[in-house]
Amino acid sequence: MTQTLTIRRPDDWHLHLRDGEVLKAVLPETARHFGRGIIMPNLVPPVVTHEDAQAYHGRIMEALPEGMSFDPLMVLYLTEDTEPEDVARAHASGLVKAVKLYPAGATTNSASGVQDFTKVAAIFEKMAEIGLPLCVHGEVTDNEVDIFDREAVFIDRVLDPIRRAHPELRVVMEHITTKNGVDYARSGGDNLGATITTHHLIINRNHILVGGIKPHYYCLPVAKREEHRLALREAATSGDATFFVGTDSAPHTDPNKESACGCAGCFTATNTMSCLAEVFEEENALDKLEGFASLNGPAFYGLPANEATITLTKGDPVSYPAKIDTTDGPITVFDPGFPLHWSVEV
Repeated sequence: MTQTLTIRRPDDWHLHLRDGEVLKAVLPETARHFGRGIIMPNLVPPVVTHEDAQAYHGRIMEALPEGMSFDPLMVLYLTEDTEPEDVARAHASGLVKAVKLYPAGATTNSASGVQDFTKVAAIFEKMAEIGLPLCVHGEVTDNEVDIFDREAVFIDRVLDPIRRAHPELRVVMEHITTKNGVDYARSGGDNLGATITTHHLIINRNHILVGGIKPHYYCLPVAKREEHRLALREAATSGDATFFVGTDSAPHTDPNKESACGCAGCFTATNTMSCLAEVFEEENALDKLEGFASLNGPAFYGLPANEATITLTKGDPVSYPAKIDTTDGPITVFDPGFPLHWSVEV
């Protein structure tokens, strides 16, 4: 029996588009289904200033195929040299919707991130004053902390002290991967939100390591134990407005993924909505999918929900391309490991 579900057009509250030829190849994969996206600023060089954001926004719009609509929501990359006045100016322009905190060395192209958090306290004060959210990559980078514990340690050692020092600061815990993250997000009140990726709802660390290393499941934060995946699924499908989708769709070409030091990231832009429909159906929560994908994120960011809709239809398995070709090499599309029965019509 055919089933259909019509929801407001979703948004992606954590998205990597890269630049150049890769941008041109991957942007249509998001714009096909999503109305807006919070665009990650970790380019080389990073998007640090208002002027950088303006220029990158222009390149994104130039790469958008004719006939497609997509609104890139720009983000500034926080450094220890970021100026509060530039942040305020970028926010006042309407172009920049958030500032991104990368602990230095935490993930791809994060070398310019923050090492001494006291040096950015003035930025946090200005952001709290003007209502500009801080998006946080929540991992410590200390070598002595196990990679599977870095999110929990970050919450205790970095995030909670920042929020106590700046209680009016609006914070998004990006791509949470642990029950610790779920519990802390739920305890944070109206000024704290959390994004959950598609792939962290589907894979645990066994998918990466059992039966041989699977480089296309390797991401940062790395997937954790099954108990944490189940906590994420419960949070995403609960209807709690604290949680919303941020795919962290992160394109890397196959040679850069399948190497002796492979890049971190799962490319999920192409099939995320079909994957999410499967997850929410498994959890008997299809009625909660619109909140997670289309309503909770705009509400946190103070934006209206999209007026346009998409329709998900359940039927025979949907075929998606295994790879997206670029002039720099192919990019492998995330494989959930099970058939996808929900097709998407815009």
